[in-house]
Amino acid sequence: MRDVLGIDVVRRAEPEVLVGGGALDAAVRWVHVSDSDRVAALLDGGELLLTTAAGWPGAAGALEALAASLAQAGVAGVVLELGTRFSVAPPAFVAACRAKNLALIVLEQEAKFVAVTEAVHRRIIAGQLEALQERQRLHELFTGLSLRGAAVEVVVRETARALRAPVVLEDLTRQVVAADAFDLPESEALADWPRRSPRAIEGWTRVPVAARGTSWGELVALPGPPHPAGRATVLQQAATTLALSRLAEPEDAWTRLRADTLLGALVGERFVAGSDIRTRLQASGFPIDGRELYAIAGAPDARPADAWSGDALARRFGPAGRCLSAEIGPERVALVSLPAGSHVPDESLSGLGALALSEPVRGVDELRAALSLVRRLAARPTAGEVLRVSDHPLARLAAEFGGDHRMREHSRRMLAPLRHHDETHGGDLIRVLRAVVAHPGNRTAAAGASHLSRSVFYQRLALIAELTGADLEDGETLAALHLALLA
Repeated sequence: MRDVLGIDVVRRAEPEVLVGGGALDAAVRWVHVSDSDRVAALLDGGELLLTTAAGWPGAAGALEALAASLAQAGVAGVVLELGTRFSVAPPAFVAACRAKNLALIVLEQEAKFVAVTEAVHRRIIAGQLEALQERQRLHELFTGLSLRGAAVEVVVRETARALRAPVVLEDLTRQVVAADAFDLPESEALADWPRRSPRAIEGWTRVPVAARGTSWGELVALPGPPHPAGRATVLQQAATTLALSRLAEPEDAWTRLRADTLLGALVGERFVAGSDIRTRLQASGFPIDGRELYAIAGAPDARPADAWSGDALARRFGPAGRCLSAEIGPERVALVSLPAGSHVPDESLSGLGALALSEPVRGVDELRAALSLVRRLAARPTAGEVLRVSDHPLARLAAEFGGDHRMREHSRRMLAPLRHHDETHGGDLIRVLRAVVAHPGNRTAAAGASHLSRSVFYQRLALIAELTGADLEDGETLAALHLALLA
């Protein structure tokens, strides 16, 4: 109805809106011209009624009944030309239209109703043609994505672009599998998602992702501009593409996708704000508030892979534990959320291979730092299966400052003679030094760790001391050498 006011023939007739506001947002399906007071019986809804009111009654009660019948018939609005029956709009009819939120426009000047009808119908037909063309474009878009086997996040992203609004794919537990916030921060689009999602929120459009009698979740579009083909149509096309993809995937595909997306974004520092990370983690079923959070990184050869799946890890930490696990290149990384006061026992990590485990942290910023730290620690050879950050303060220090050029220079300066000797003579002095610093004050244990006899071991010690000029009995020197090895 709002668009009707912009038509030239209507503007020339000096239109005045008597009932507007939200009523002008009513969609016009067709135009009907009639002066009869019984016209409502001939309408199907959505019509723009053009009238001179020549056949209308004059009594207030009859005019109120007429307005009520038009509203009940679903008329989009009424355009009343003054001068034939009424010189001014009847107050009773105006009041009744306002009560029914029925758009009412009066024309002070005479207008060619045939010209109005033609202009409105031209726009309607043009809109229908645009909708058909857009449906065809969407069909080609989503068919192409299906044939190419596009990733779930790509389908969600293209859906958000088509609708110009945030789009969320959620599973049956209301946890976010993939999302594209479009022009909103994720912290706003996904805020309190598990609680908000089940509610009927105005402006949200949602369709199921299902096929062959199996439902996997829903595709949800948050408020956005109208779409020529209809927002529901866009979502239905996208949901069909996602369902076809889901049929060809393993049962835990969405669980893995959720973890891969989140951990990949964390490792790649692709989140702009900490609030976005926090919201996305919680919307994906990984609680943050009031929990003990841990980061785990496995050595590149950590096996078996199945033991690192999110479900397998979650079973290790009990029903209250929540895990996200992913394989990022050669690395295996995981986040664990446990109730406050919980800890990670060694037995819960058995069978996962060599790994590094962070201290318990609170909040997203600490979790990001912990993940970065354990990844650096897991990248180097470790003594034993599990390296707990809390038990290795020097290793933590070396990992935190490993990228600092001064730390690199310290390592080069102290170890250069040993590296040169090993490279030149195929020696094992670096390995022996590792055993020494791992067992300070216990030469027998150090010799055993070096797989050398005590006599040969002591020869190596003498050579190390000679090449480096270091006193291997001095605690400060050993600490410096240990730091250089860790770096």
